[in-house]
Amino acid sequence: MSHKTKLFSAFAIFMLVALAIVPTASAFEGREGDRIVIEADEVIEDDLYVGAESLVVDGVIKGDLYVGAQTVIINGTVEGDLVAFAQSVTINGTVGDDIRSGAAAIQLGPEAKIGDDLLFGGASLEAKSGSLVGGDILVGSAQVLVAGDTEGDLIAGTAAFELSGGVNGNVKAYVDISNKDQGMSPMSFGPSMNISIPSVTSGITIAKDASIGGDLSYTSFDEIVFPTGVVAGETLRVEPEFDNYNYEYERPTPPTPAQLVGFWALNLLRTIITLIAIGLLLGWLFPNFLHGAGHKLQTQTWPSLGWGVVAYAAFYFALLVIFTAMVMGAVILGFLSLGGLSGTIIILGLLALFTLIVGFILTVAYGTKIIVSVLGGKLILARVQPDLVNHKVWPLVVGVVILATIMSVPFAGWMIKLIVALFGLGALWILGREQFSRESVVQ
Repeated sequence: MSHKTKLFSAFAIFMLVALAIVPTASAFEGREGDRIVIEADEVIEDDLYVGAESLVVDGVIKGDLYVGAQTVIINGTVEGDLVAFAQSVTINGTVGDDIRSGAAAIQLGPEAKIGDDLLFGGASLEAKSGSLVGGDILVGSAQVLVAGDTEGDLIAGTAAFELSGGVNGNVKAYVDISNKDQGMSPMSFGPSMNISIPSVTSGITIAKDASIGGDLSYTSFDEIVFPTGVVAGETLRVEPEFDNYNYEYERPTPPTPAQLVGFWALNLLRTIITLIAIGLLLGWLFPNFLHGAGHKLQTQTWPSLGWGVVAYAAFYFALLVIFTAMVMGAVILGFLSLGGLSGTIIILGLLALFTLIVGFILTVAYGTKIIVSVLGGKLILARVQPDLVNHKVWPLVVGVVILATIMSVPFAGWMIKLIVALFGLGALWILGREQFSRESVVQ
């Protein structure tokens, strides 16, 4: 099999694997910008995808709305689902189906109408008096204040829960508080917001004008007496559960000398198998590579060590150059209002950095050790078994076994690894420099 055929086979296998694991991309229509406003007379017939600093919907969206922004305000109508991830979400209009949101705070205004369920995770949920949720409310947040009406069930996991509205279904309030005497509002030290956030007292508060059409299940240290007639069904108190954090640290039993020897032998065997496998692969794909690098290391041993130090420093210098070029290119293109090219420059720069780092790590971890192992194996076999010097496997195996054993010596192993890496990098540097010079002369 020719060298080109081997490379093509390896590339074809890589492409097949890549095509198998990379999902296909789908296109969608969306809007982006700093501030997006859907005007009152504007009607969007399909789903809308938005990425912006702020979004204000005064018009009508007949499909679903997917938005990621800092501020989301719905004054108009979203006939489908609303999926919003933001710092604050304010609903003053109508959402025809579900709301699924993750935000620091969500607020349902007095005119808010939700056609189905409200699922929220964040810091604060407030449903003002007059708001209506046509389905269930499922919320996990620091505090929950529901003064509006809910047609379905209300399930809340929170530190502060207050209900003054009506719930036609059941209410389950799982209140998580750190100790029995906690009384400060969980939002007392919350972040500054562009909407008004209420202060809800820790624990459970149910106002006398609230109504629960089903059962009430809540957590509390003590029985709570709720206003008469608020709960139509049964009331169940669940005792809070606390973990005892007084852990007793148990010092692990130190390994025995036999176990230490076993671990050492296992790591040595794993290193030998890995280096031999990668060395055979390199010898199959690049038959002249190991021979050329080993020849340079044998004939220019001490220059290889010096050039290895240079190659090591050149790697970090190349990282600095690529990173600086990426940042400067992105800034210049962004200043020229070429945002698309700016993003492309950043992506290409990150790919170049990733490729350079991975290539250097693989070269130091495996390539340099294989080069030194093959040369060492040939020198040893030349003395004990000259017939096997040019064999494709035995010099690699002999060299890897000896080098891996030496590198696994306690205390001195790291120094040997460093020296091997510098010698190998230097040999590669000299080989690459000569190849480049030869190609320049030919051209």
